[in-house]
Amino acid sequence: MSELVAFLIRHSKWFVFTFFVVISCMLLFHDDPYRQHLYLTSAGRLATTAYKSANNVTSYFNLHEINEDLNRRNADLQSEIVRLQQRIDLMTEQGYTDTLVIDSGVSNFDFIVAHVINNSVAHPYNYITINKGSKDGIKPELGVVDQNGVVGIVSNVGPTSARVISLLNPHFRLSCKIKRTDYFGSLVWDGNQPDEAMLEDLPRHTVFKPGDTIVTNGYSSVFPAGLPVGIVVDDNTEHNQNFFKLKVRLLTDFTTLSNVQVIVNNKAEELRALRAGEENDSKKNLFGD
Repeated sequence: MSELVAFLIRHSKWFVFTFFVVISCMLLFHDDPYRQHLYLTSAGRLATTAYKSANNVTSYFNLHEINEDLNRRNADLQSEIVRLQQRIDLMTEQGYTDTLVIDSGVSNFDFIVAHVINNSVAHPYNYITINKGSKDGIKPELGVVDQNGVVGIVSNVGPTSARVISLLNPHFRLSCKIKRTDYFGSLVWDGNQPDEAMLEDLPRHTVFKPGDTIVTNGYSSVFPAGLPVGIVVDDNTEHNQNFFKLKVRLLTDFTTLSNVQVIVNNKAEELRALRAGEENDSKKNLFGD
């Protein structure tokens, strides 16, 4: 108690000064409305400034929690986007098999829908990767098409994915014919434009006109006959030669390739066996000499 009294006596001048200041302010603003208004306005501004400063400090310390909440919400949205995209892909695949136009009967063929996960169009030798593999029935040397036309042929297969030699690859040659006249040749990409290829080895007497449709001729077990490939643009060789070639505008847009179909020939093994037998017969002496 003695320490409190000593403290008050030691600082009594400041307490007296504060007391007179308070009394002076009360007398100053008590009977003057203008001064009262000025006081309240100033006090309000000071209080507002103090509240804003306190709120900024509080908000700063809450930023971590806000950021964590935003990250959680973002993760939930990303998961929802993935689930919706998977549902869209599934619905697209279910309705996709009805969009391919084929002129001939394809009762011997099945189609496996796949999604393109990698694709190149600007390289000298282009390849495509699809999201289906051996677990889905994919094998090497199966043809690949989209809703517009021929895409390529399967080369390598993994359990859940496969590599496709694109039609935009000089290593891939496709046996085709002019639909209107049945003259046939080999379609090969010349390495220039991703929407054009050349139909080569056409006989000199081939009859054609720009706008004719090029389709597969069905001479291989890979593609059924009548699959659309492209449209004749113009010839690229003088007709005084024994063979000439045509420039063909491809129907498949390789720059926007998304969903494809892998063609499974149910009689492929039978055809291979027959061809193997023909090769063996050609090596035998049929006259028994």
